[in-house]
Amino acid sequence: MKLVIAVVQRPDAGDLIEALTAHGHRVTRISSVGGFLRDANVTLLTAVNDHQVEPVLKLVREHCYTRTRYVSPLPPVAESGEFYPPSPVEVQVGGATVFVLNAAGVERLLSS
Repeated sequence: MKLVIAVVQRPDAGDLIEALTAHGHRVTRISSVGGFLRDANVTLLTAVNDHQVEPVLKLVREHCYTRTRYVSPLPPVAESGEFYPPSPVEVQVGGATVFVLNAAGVERLLSS
């Protein structure tokens, strides 16, 4: 049994969750914030059997895209009276970061 943790961009999360649930996987969604650009991310948790890891990773690849963003860097330290307008820098963001961990087991607890 494996625990798959996928950190994805928020725009990709809805379609990925729909695809995972359509293939019979239960998914827990946790909102999170990334450190690099402080973008809103979503962390998805799903427990799968060992043979289901590759199909889950395939779904993540199919539904999580990289995007180009332009960010303005911090202006350099300037002498008094000088002005340096920062020019935007192109960065690639998105895709997914996936962790696959061993899980001893999964229990679904229901109240009676």
